[in-house]
Amino acid sequence: MLQCQPDMHAVDQVVHQRLKSDVALVNQLSHYIVNSGGKRLRPLLAVLSAKAFDYQGDMHYLLAAIIEFIHTATLLHDDVVDESGLRRGNETANVLFGNAASVLVGDFLYSRAFEMMVDVNDMRVMQILATTTNVIAEGEVMQLMNVHDAGTTEEKYLEVIHCKTAKLFEAATQLGAILCNRNEAEIQTMAAYGRYLGAAFQLIDDVMDYSSNSMQMGKNVGDDLAEGKPTLPLIYAMQNGTAEQAALISSAIEKGGYSHIEEVQAIVQQTGALIYTEKMAQQQAQQAIAAISCLPDSQSKSILENIARLSVFRNH
Repeated sequence: MLQCQPDMHAVDQVVHQRLKSDVALVNQLSHYIVNSGGKRLRPLLAVLSAKAFDYQGDMHYLLAAIIEFIHTATLLHDDVVDESGLRRGNETANVLFGNAASVLVGDFLYSRAFEMMVDVNDMRVMQILATTTNVIAEGEVMQLMNVHDAGTTEEKYLEVIHCKTAKLFEAATQLGAILCNRNEAEIQTMAAYGRYLGAAFQLIDDVMDYSSNSMQMGKNVGDDLAEGKPTLPLIYAMQNGTAEQAALISSAIEKGGYSHIEEVQAIVQQTGALIYTEKMAQQQAQQAIAAISCLPDSQSKSILENIARLSVFRNH
């Protein structure tokens, strides 16, 4: 990924220029969250998708920064909703600055992102990003409705991860093709790549909640269970374990908390739930690679393929 460093440095410059506010707390909190060690994967995808079509301008840096602001805003809001205390190995903004400040600065980042969209001056770009932010919000509400619901199905779970995670990946990769005035088939090719990659990424995140440690993940192990989130490893384990195992997981989802985390971890291992979820992630990653097979060979295409492969072999 060293080839991308100059591009990502340019994106970071845009991010920091556009973070500026006359309000001190907005500057302090937004810089804290943006500089807290994120992978910058979504903005990188926006840059690579443009470069895959040999884009020669610099508007892709602005689009990448917009994607990063939207993502950061969702993190601020998510951590308040989930009452999270740790992200990327650091204390969350809501712990340090309070819930009210986190929500309001999240709103600032959303509104600043839309302000930046106007500078792009492309109605298709604005349409996609407006739809994307709407779908992400719907996904968060769907996830909230599923919290503490042990009857959540695999289909419902997959719909949630498509909306709350994969949709922003999809937007990031789509925008590069749009910026280059590619045809609709190529735009949808890039959208499919992002959608499959985003699903793979979230599936592995959900595996790590039961197989990693807090230092690796940068968040507390078992947070999903403590929050009562019925993710795919739990759904599969309930469907394929014994009646007693299913009852224990069901109770743990409904009650939340960390009291049964070790027992649940053992069950998801014993039932093959983590292997099942990992295989699904690998299938999604392979579909992402297949989606862009029609693109001409280039360094950017190779990096996109490698990102898909690496998305399922990570511990944070």
